[in-house]
This record gives sequence, structure tokens and C-alpha cells, in this order.
Amino acid sequence: MFSKILIANRGEIACRVIRTARRMGIATVAVYSDADAQALHVRMADESFHLGGSASADSYLRMDRVLAAIKATGAEAVHPGYGFLSENAAFAQALQEAGIAFIGPGIKAITSMGDKIASKQLAAEAGVNTIPGFTDVIKDAEHALSISRDIGYPVMLKASAGGGGKGMRVVRNDDECREGFDSTRAEARSSFGDDRIFAEKFIEEPRHIEIQVLADQHGNTIHLGERECSIQRRHQKVIEEAPSPFLDPETRKLMGDQAIALAKAVDYCSAGTVEFIVDAHKNFYFLEMNTRLQVEHPVTELVTKQDLVEHMIRVADGETLSIAQDDVTLTGWALEARVYAEDPFRNFLPSIGRLTHYRQPPESATVRVDSGIEEGSEVSMFYDPMIAKLVTYADTRDEAIAAMGDALDAYYIRGVNHNVSFLNALIAHPRFKAGELTTNFIAEEYPDGFHTSDVPQADPMVPVAIAAVANRIGEERKFQISGQTHRFERNLREDWVVVANGQHFPVKVLAVAHGYEVEHQEAVYRITTDWTPGNPIVEAEVNGAHICVQLDQQGAGYRIFHRGASIDTRILSPHGASLLNHMIEREPPDMSKFLLSPMPGKLVRLSVFVGEEVKAGEELAAVEAMKMENSLRATDNVTIAKILVEEGDSLEVDQPILEFA
Repeated sequence: MFSKILIANRGEIACRVIRTARRMGIATVAVYSDADAQALHVRMADESFHLGGSASADSYLRMDRVLAAIKATGAEAVHPGYGFLSENAAFAQALQEAGIAFIGPGIKAITSMGDKIASKQLAAEAGVNTIPGFTDVIKDAEHALSISRDIGYPVMLKASAGGGGKGMRVVRNDDECREGFDSTRAEARSSFGDDRIFAEKFIEEPRHIEIQVLADQHGNTIHLGERECSIQRRHQKVIEEAPSPFLDPETRKLMGDQAIALAKAVDYCSAGTVEFIVDAHKNFYFLEMNTRLQVEHPVTELVTKQDLVEHMIRVADGETLSIAQDDVTLTGWALEARVYAEDPFRNFLPSIGRLTHYRQPPESATVRVDSGIEEGSEVSMFYDPMIAKLVTYADTRDEAIAAMGDALDAYYIRGVNHNVSFLNALIAHPRFKAGELTTNFIAEEYPDGFHTSDVPQADPMVPVAIAAVANRIGEERKFQISGQTHRFERNLREDWVVVANGQHFPVKVLAVAHGYEVEHQEAVYRITTDWTPGNPIVEAEVNGAHICVQLDQQGAGYRIFHRGASIDTRILSPHGASLLNHMIEREPPDMSKFLLSPMPGKLVRLSVFVGEEVKAGEELAAVEAMKMENSLRATDNVTIAKILVEEGDSLEVDQPILEFA
């Protein structure tokens, strides 16, 4: 077995690999960029090596620097994680020539599966179901029109070298086809340096279901069941689960058999994933093969009780698989939610900055958190905005969903915006709970974006009652600190008004045996908790049900977070609440004459000049953040009065870029 491995990656996946290597008694080497000098994965590893600048192109994608790190540290093998160099055939070749083991598949598999056109042709030859389409290179827009008419609309135009949701367009008629071909090719050229485009039939009501495969160097190949990955936003997975609520044992076996056939056709070894698109009638078609560990691998690990990273390491060392297909059983249900630093209420714009407060849900047999950050960590503009993967496991799907809701409530993140409210809304959605999923789920259920009105709240009085009890506990603490315990009962006020998001809730708060009672109109909320002031997490029993609420003290009240909802409260005496109606609210300044940066990032392009008349829809500027370029366009016809920044400047959120006349 290897004595030392290098992890050619960062963040949560680097930490994930280090944990398994440590359990196996293998020393680890972390690599890092300038931005990651103090990162958690660097401190977890036994050794570390500096690669270069903060940008990926200056560090994690620098093959020469990674090879130098291997030589300097004496690592015997490399685990690439996912992304970066994980599916780079040249990197695998360089390791092979240097006598270093690659904890991943052979070069043949990487090369053949890395090209979407070649992979589909190879899949068809291996007897794998493929989507009807044209798998050769489309020459031009007219050629695209001819092919699309033959296939029959709707058609998906896809970049051969594509990935991560880029280089894809659905076209439903000739006009969309012409425009879609040109834009897809331009995006493919920009993103991948390869503008080859192919076409395939677009499957209506599609599900994205993938099969995990595992193979050794001795010809043994098995599958570990499926993952349902249909909940996607702009082709990026948001929630995954295993098993799928849609598949039956017969379809699972058919898909598994075809995944194994494809893996054998490319002499696959290591852990990999064969992805399928599945229609409403359980017809399934090959989509692509990822020749690496997947982000969503934890759900498979939980339902199969297998450590995929350990299998990858042992296979790379030449060992035979320790399990056979008959040993694989799917037990229970696992759900994974990707927690991102992004603002779901501002079209999911990325958020960067320091995590001023960070507390993960406690890990247990039910809850797993794969993260590469901690309190004080920086979410950088240079990398993917993922904070963590939150995974829950239970005997049934309903129980796993309920556990996810509780875990999201307990996830305390401050300093950056995050998508916890969106995740809570997704898992609470009746259609999600029913398992009625397609890759169009988010687009169909939130066609105009995600708004505060979309946040689920079963009983809005629960957080109000919690706030009232927190206030009562705070009042009790004041009496105890001041030594006035003897005046305790007769001086503590019972009548309060909780003002929540502008609405008044008159309540009476009473101390009773083993807790408190909060009375509001005809309702009574019996609350038991051991919460103490200063703790941002309130664990309580409310009328017998377990509740987890987050409290941030603000003025005469709290900002409360529960099930994704954010509620601003003030706790006032009845007289104070009556006076509140006479307070004049401060009006925010009028910024309509400015173009504001919607996110922190780098201004990569100014597309206008002073005095220029710009029409609605035309680009004004472009801001880059989290590896994505965001084009900012005029919403009305405007004239540019002033340019307030320069190309290359780092921008803060809501920083003015342009002023209009």
C-alpha cells in the first residue's frame, strides 16, 4: 500500500480524501494557491506545497507545479478529486511516465469518455442505449438546421468538450436553431477551446439518473446502484439522492448492466459514473461518463456502506476489488444538498467574503457534512462557491427529508449569503416530497426566480413564540445578574407584543413546570428549552415537536431563521408597540441612475463610453466571479454620463459602475 499520496485539489474534496487516507494510515500532501494558504485542507494534511497564484490557471491547473510537488515530497500516488486535472489525460500520462500512480482510471478511459461525440459512438458500439441524434461534428448553422429537422424538434445542441452545464442549448424551431448553434459554438470556444458541436433529441420530462461503477485492474467491474440527480438549476445539480424514487429493480439492473458494459469497453478501473437521461416511461439513454469521483458520491456511500475513496486507493495500488456484485445492497435512503455561497433572492448571484460565524450541524449516523471550510475561512472569487455538502441518511425517504430540514435549520452561516432558504423550499415542496422530479423542476416551479414568498413556513407563530421565550429568558437573566431574585416573579412582565416583519402579535409569556407557555389569541404554545442567551441556535420542544431556530440579537429583538425563512422581530411592551406605529421609516437612497455591481467580483469588460446612447438589452459591462462571467445589460434606453471604475477593478456588491444621464 502507498505510504504517501498527494491530493491535487482543494476544499471539501481534498479534506474528504485526507480523512480516508488518514484512516488507512497513509500520509497526505496538500497543494495550495495563494488564496488557500490558510485553508483547512492545508492544515489537515501531513505536508503541503505551494503551487502559485490564486487563479486556478496559476495554481491548481499548473501541471508542472503539481509534478514538482510530487517530486519534492516523495508522494507515490495522486488523487485528483474532481475538476481541475481529474480528467486530464496529459496529466495522467505525465504521472505514468514519472512512475507515479494515478488514483483514477487509465488514459484510454479518460480520452474516450472526455469527448462527448466519441463517447456516444463508443457507447452505441458497447450496446448502451443512446439518444437519437447526430454524433459527428456539425459543420455550420445550415448543417445544424438540416440535422435538427431530421431528428425532430426539440433538439439539444451540445459542445463536444462541454461540461458543468456550459455549451448546451435547447432549440425548438429553425430560428432558435440558427441562433443557438452560433451561441453554443461561441461559448464552447470560449469555455473549452474547442468549438465542435453535435446534436441529439431533447427528452421531454427528463430525469437525470446516474449509475456508480467500480472496477479494478484485473477485469472485475460492478455497479453500486443509482443516484437521482434531477434537481438542477441551469444544468448544475442542487439536490441528489440514492436510491432514485422512480426506478424499479428491473430498470436498475438494466441500467447497471449497461454501465458495466461501457466501463469494460474502455478498460475502466477506479470509481466512475455513467450518467443517463430517463424519460417518463423509464426509457433510459446514455448521457456521458465521468471518469472520476462525483461530487454526490456520499449518498452512494451511505446506502451501500462502502468508502469509494478507499476503493479507489486500493484499486490504484493494484488490489482486487474486495466486493462482488452480489455483495452490493442498497439500504435506507440518503439525500445530499449542496450549500452554496450565493443569494437565491438575487438570481443566485455568488457571494464572497469571510465566514464571520460558521457552525455545522452536529454529525451523527443521520447527518454527514463534507466541507473544506471553518469559521474565519474566506469564500474566494477564484473558485466554486460551494460551502459544503450536507447529507442526511435514514431508513426511509420521508425520514431523510425530515432530517435534512432539521439539519438545514441547524446550519449557522454568517458573513456571506447562502442558499439554505432555497434548499429548505425545495425539500418542503409537495412535488419533491412526492418524488415527481424532472430536470425542469426548478424552472417550472420557480419560473420567475426565487422570492421570499416561496420560503415555506408551516406555522408563522412558532418563531414568534420562540422569540417571546428567548426574551423572557433574557429578562430572567437580568434579574439573576442584578441579584434581585426575590423580586423575580412579581416584576417580570408577562404581556408583550412581538412585531414580526411589521405584523403585531400580542402574546402572554408564562413560566410553567419544565418550560414556558406562550398564549396568542386562542392558541397556546408549550415550549421546553435549555437555551441560554448568546447561543445562536435554539433547540426546543414546541407542543411536543422538536424545533431548531437560529437567533441573531438585533436591538430590541431578534432576527430569526427557521425553515429558510428570515424574520425580523422586536419584542416590545404593549405601550411601546403602540408608539411604533408613529415612527417614520427611513427611505433608502435612489440609485436608479446607476449601474450597480450585483455581486463582488472583477470588472472584466466595460462595453460603453461616456456619452454613448445605449438601447435596452445591450451590454454595459461584465463582472467575473466564481469562475463565471456575468453580463450586465441595460434594462431601458439610457445615455452614459460617467464611468466610475476601470476594467480590472475588484468590485463590491452594489458598488456603482456607471452613472446614467
